[in-house]
Amino acid sequence: CRCCADSRRHSSILYNILRSDERTASPAGQGPRRGQASRGCPCGSRRRVALRSPQVACKAASAVLVKTLRFVQNVPCFQELPLDEQLLLVRSCWAPLLVLGLAQDRVHFETVESAEPSMLHRILTTRRQGEQPPPRGRAPGQPHHGPGGGGGGGGPHLPSAGEIQAIKGFLAKCWSLDISTKEYAYLKGTVLFNPDLPGLQCTQYIEGLQREAQQALNEHVRLIHRGDEARFAKLNVVLSLLRSINANVIAELFFRPIIGAVNMDDMLLEMLCAKL
Repeated sequence: CRCCADSRRHSSILYNILRSDERTASPAGQGPRRGQASRGCPCGSRRRVALRSPQVACKAASAVLVKTLRFVQNVPCFQELPLDEQLLLVRSCWAPLLVLGLAQDRVHFETVESAEPSMLHRILTTRRQGEQPPPRGRAPGQPHHGPGGGGGGGGPHLPSAGEIQAIKGFLAKCWSLDISTKEYAYLKGTVLFNPDLPGLQCTQYIEGLQREAQQALNEHVRLIHRGDEARFAKLNVVLSLLRSINANVIAELFFRPIIGAVNMDDMLLEMLCAKL
């Protein structure tokens, strides 16, 4: 990240080993001289994190996913679409719809820094000749899951603190606006009916549904929040923030701990065809 740009020339493993010898030789009780403090990343956005209470948070997220797909199934216009169109829409928007559901149900979660081994540790512990150190996010000896496992993006990859902060920032924005049930429904409709997805056949029909959802939201805001002319724009800012939410991050954070390497697309298809 940018905050580490000035310290890159002093961040090599060899440099840190040499510096550790120098620090050991310094008099006891004498701290580092000014400018010689630890140069770790100040923002910490690259740190890998995991849920503090995965059983509680994953259970809450799973319940929200079921409610979200039940909402989708109960939209009459959605049911009129061919099944392959339905699945394409759900695959593309399940993560933002889920995060909207987390905001609506006011689901709180905490994370802790993961005890992920460093690159040097992975290199030193890779003793067998010819064995490559495992990629970041996968501990030595842990099997690799091919593409499509879990969130559809390969093996386990713990989310970064920055990615979690984006989710929490979105939730905080929704809570600060005190979004109503109807407003959440119209926002979900706008997200669900995305006509810009490649492969869609009913593009004009879906575009019309998205436009209707936006018009309904605008009319509702004008009726209920007459004194807040900027509320509709604020709600559209909420929609724009959803673009920063990565579906793989949501899958790894909330679902891999409970379903492992199960493909999210397969699970969504099964849930979509079931009577929730």
